[in-house]
Amino acid sequence: METALRYATADDVPMLRLLAEKIWWPTYAEILSKEQIRFMLDKIYDEDKLRLQIENEEQTFLILSENNVSIGFTAFSADQENPQLMTLEKIYCLPEMQGKGYGKLLINTVETKAREAGKSILQLYVHRQNKARNFYEKLNFKVVKEVDRPLGKFLLTDFVMEKKV
Repeated sequence: METALRYATADDVPMLRLLAEKIWWPTYAEILSKEQIRFMLDKIYDEDKLRLQIENEEQTFLILSENNVSIGFTAFSADQENPQLMTLEKIYCLPEMQGKGYGKLLINTVETKAREAGKSILQLYVHRQNKARNFYEKLNFKVVKEVDRPLGKFLLTDFVMEKKV
């Protein structure tokens, strides 16, 4: 089994969108309405928006593949207001690939990128009811606050989690 990580390019946008579609429905079906999932997929994974994020380097996307098949991705960005902070924007693996250590590989890679960029804190947002919180806690992330953020007509209810890198 060959595992590889590579930087995403604008050519990868349709594949990122497809992965998000395959991952989001089973991941969020128990905690978000179908209407909210559809809204967020259309907003966050709009192909033009993703293309701009990649081309303008607003977020750095890494694609994870197993045997040359894309199975997950992550995206991260440097915080413009806090020079010590790197934000983990996205981290997703196909449901059938979860539990194989790929999430940890993605997190470790982003931690390395954060250290290389001179950052000392890695931060992420996770829905308060998302089971992934346990995964993050096993990797030494700590809840530092709760936030409610409006997005369209929906309210995102998240934990902000951080760890030192």
